[in-house]
Amino acid sequence: MNIVTRAHRRQLERENAKRPAVLTEVPRPQWPEGGHQPDRVRVWVSRDYLVQEFACADPLVNARLSICRTSHNGERWDDGVSWDELMRIKREIGYGARDAVEIYPADADVVNVANMRHLWLVAGELAFKWKER
Repeated sequence: MNIVTRAHRRQLERENAKRPAVLTEVPRPQWPEGGHQPDRVRVWVSRDYLVQEFACADPLVNARLSICRTSHNGERWDDGVSWDELMRIKREIGYGARDAVEIYPADADVVNVANMRHLWLVAGELAFKWKER
C-alpha cells in the first residue's frame, strides 16, 4: 500500500492546479516515472487526469488507454471516473471517432494495482455496439 503524506498531497494539489483543465500531451522527457514501459507511446495530463497510451500487438486492438485521476486520497489515487468523463477524455486526445471497449476480465485474470480505467481502441467499427439508426 502506498501511503502519501498530507504534505505530499498538498504539493500534488498545487501542481495539479497549475495544469490546464483540458488534457495536454506531455513531451517524452517529462513522462511520469514508474518503470520502463517500452510499449508506452503517448502521455497526456490535465489538472484532473493522467492518460497513457500503450501500443498493442493484437490485430483487433490498436492501443490501450490507461486513465487515472491526478488526485490522491493518502492511500490510493482517487477513483470515480464516469462513463461521460471517459468519453470526453477519448474525444480530447483525438479518438472521438473511434470505438473503444472496457474489459471486465475473468476473476483469475484481474489485475488491480491502482484506481485506473483502461480503454482498448479497436481496429475498425464494432458490429455489436448500440448506435443511432
